[in-house]
Amino acid sequence: MTADDRWPTIRYAPVGDLTLAYETFGNPADPTILLVMGLGAQMLGWPDELCESLAASGHHVIRFDNRDIGLSTHLDHLPAPSTPDLLLRRSTPYRLTDMANDTFGLLDHLGIEQVHLVGTSMGGFISQTMALRSPERIRTLSLSMTSTGSRRVGQPTAAVLRRLARQNPPASRQAAMDDTAATYRIIGSPGHGDEDKMRELAGISWDRSSNPNGRLRQLAAIMAQPDRTAALRTLRIPAVVVHGLSDPLVAASGGLALAKAISGATFVGYHGMGHDLPHSRWGDLSASIVGLIDRA
Repeated sequence: MTADDRWPTIRYAPVGDLTLAYETFGNPADPTILLVMGLGAQMLGWPDELCESLAASGHHVIRFDNRDIGLSTHLDHLPAPSTPDLLLRRSTPYRLTDMANDTFGLLDHLGIEQVHLVGTSMGGFISQTMALRSPERIRTLSLSMTSTGSRRVGQPTAAVLRRLARQNPPASRQAAMDDTAATYRIIGSPGHGDEDKMRELAGISWDRSSNPNGRLRQLAAIMAQPDRTAALRTLRIPAVVVHGLSDPLVAASGGLALAKAISGATFVGYHGMGHDLPHSRWGDLSASIVGLIDRA
């Protein structure tokens, strides 16, 4: 099923009681790279240029909207957690395991058995959960700006956590653009000059769909995640971990702990990179993903 005329390249997959919106690049006969996005971010967080670069390297690339965001099903019948709920890790409408199951459901719908899995931030948590559930379906694992789930590493500053848990969503397109720019001044990469791109992406995301309560439900799933450190030591999947060394949301200690936990994983750290995918690093990230695939 296709979307409306505004989004002609979007397709929809029935996954259990949900519908996931997705988009593909490249030849479906090529090996598949599946891109899993982070908290409150739509599939557009994976830039077209990055997707096209990966497809040009001989891969079938899929990006999609997680549940509760973008053009995928919004679970508005579930309550949005309050700030105390989030901080006390109570009232969790769903968990990362549910989001991992959604993602496998998308692959099943498309008839894809194995993938090169790429996850960033919350998408990295989801990707790890998938790899632990069904390692035989994951050919390589590329993780960025993410952690093991341990409370001892990778923790955000209090100011960043308060920013994420805010309960006053923007009420207009311009306000959404301003809000996104303000957030990325706190968590993003300083000096990379990407604010105009962030504003543009926020405007397009507003046009597609706005669901601030969905972001809060996703945040509750993140807050309730388990410590995967011990389980990750059992993985035997080629992996690379990319992390900004100036990340205030998921501290670099989280990425280092993740690379240490996964046997044979490579850690790549970038000075001056925060919690975002700055334009200046798109080529580096693509090279890391393709390099891992080639080595594997």
